[in-house]
Amino acid sequence: MQHTDRFLQLQRCLADHQALWRPAPFHQVRPAWTRSHPALAAEVLALDEAVLEVLAADPDAAGDWLGRWLPGLTELRALSRFGPLPRRDLPAAGGLAAGSVPARKGRQIEAFAAVAPALRAPVVEWCAGKGHLGRHLALADGVEVHSLERDPVLCGEADRLAGRAGVRQHSECVDVLATGMARRLRDREVVALHACGELHRSLVRGAERAGALGYRIAPCCYHHGVDSRYRPLSAPAALPLDSAELRLAVTDLVTAPAGVRRRLARDQIWKLGFKAMADGLQLPLKATFRPVPTAWLAGDFEQFCRALAAREGVRLPERLEPDRWLVAGERRRAELRRLELVRHAFRRSLEAWLVLDLAVAFEVAGFAVILGEFCARELTPRNLMLLARA
Repeated sequence: MQHTDRFLQLQRCLADHQALWRPAPFHQVRPAWTRSHPALAAEVLALDEAVLEVLAADPDAAGDWLGRWLPGLTELRALSRFGPLPRRDLPAAGGLAAGSVPARKGRQIEAFAAVAPALRAPVVEWCAGKGHLGRHLALADGVEVHSLERDPVLCGEADRLAGRAGVRQHSECVDVLATGMARRLRDREVVALHACGELHRSLVRGAERAGALGYRIAPCCYHHGVDSRYRPLSAPAALPLDSAELRLAVTDLVTAPAGVRRRLARDQIWKLGFKAMADGLQLPLKATFRPVPTAWLAGDFEQFCRALAAREGVRLPERLEPDRWLVAGERRRAELRRLELVRHAFRRSLEAWLVLDLAVAFEVAGFAVILGEFCARELTPRNLMLLARA
C-alpha cells in the first residue's frame, strides 16, 4: 500500500474512533464511551489484576481481547503494522563498548545501523549526544561523521571517544533548530536516532531545500516542541491533535525498570488521591494541573497535598485525613488502569499516523521512502524508522 493511501485510511479510522482515545481517564472519571459502550466498560472494570497485567503488557493480546467489542480495531491494527526493515551484517561494535554505552542503547544503535545499506557519503549525526551512533557508523562504513549537539560537555566527550576509537568524527556545539542548519546537510547522509519531536520534524520540513542525499530517522517523543496544536507536515493531514493527545503515542513502559514502574505508580496514586480529596472536600480545583516538581514527591503524601494545594490556590483543612485520600487514590488508579486499556489500544495507530505524516511529506519533497521497524518492541517501543533517498 502506498504511504499516502495508508495514511488517509488510518486517519479515517482514528477519526471514527476518536471518542475512545481522545478522553483521558485521568481527567475524566467516566469518559463518554463508558455510556456508549456499556458492555465494554463493564468488562474492562471487572478485569482481575492478573489478566489486566497480561493485557497491559501485550498490545496484541489487548487488541484481540478488545476486538470483541470494537470490531473496527482489526482494520486499525492492520494499517498500523509495519514489517522489519532488511538488515545487513556488521562487525561487532567495539567502539560502543569503548564508550561505555548502556547495554540497551548500544543494541538500539547496532540495530539502527544494520537496517540500511552501507553509507558512502559523509554523514551528519543529528542531535548526537556523545556521538555513539556516529562513531559506530564511522567504524562500520569508514565514513566521515559530523556530529551536531548543543551540549558542549557531550560534544567534548564525543570528540574524546572518537579520538580513542581512531575515527573521522568531529562534533559541533550547535542548536539544530537554529536558522541556517540546512546548509550543513548538503550532499550528506543524515542520521537521527530518537531525536525528539520538533528536532526530527525540522529535518523533514527542510528536506526539499537542504540538498541531503538521504535521511535515516527513528522518531521519538512526538509531543516535544508542540505548545498547543500539532502542526502537520503533509497536506492530507486532517487529524487535530494537542500536545496531551500526542503524549498518548509514547506512554509505553515496556523498557522501564521495575523500580521506575513502582515509583510512577506511587506518583500517580498521590496525584489521583489529591484529585479525590479536592472532589470530596468540594475544593475549586481546575480539571487539570501542571506537572508536579519531583521534589514534592520525595516527602510524604500529606506534604505533597499541601504543597500542591498551595500552588493551585486552594485551602486545605487543618486535619486532612491523608490515609483516607490515599486509599481513594489507590482505588481510582485501579479503575484508571482498566479504563486506559481501551485508550492505549490506539497508541500504535496514533504513532503510525504521525510517522506516516513524515513519510508523505518526504515523498512530496522528492524522496523515495521506506518505513518499517528497525528492532523489536522489547528493545524500544519507538522502533519505527524512515529511510528516505533523494
